[in-house]
Amino acid sequence: MAITSNRHQLPETGFLRIAQIVGNRKTNTPALIPIGRTSFLNGVKSGKFPRPIKLGERTTAWKVEDIRALIESLGGAV
Repeated sequence: MAITSNRHQLPETGFLRIAQIVGNRKTNTPALIPIGRTSFLNGVKSGKFPRPIKLGERTTAWKVEDIRALIESLGGAV
């Protein structure tokens, strides 16, 4: 899995929504991890990927630090 990311794309701390992680064709958001939304969510469910945090009733996000660690473990440079 080729991950194209650099340090300037990720803030030091904060949260990322799923569209920021896997990309979104409708809004032309590039993917940090080139995987489909369903595959990513299945990876979360199986424990392969980090668990999200509920920020509100309809808002789920992942810690930047967790996604950065995931990218590094998958062989990408962050």
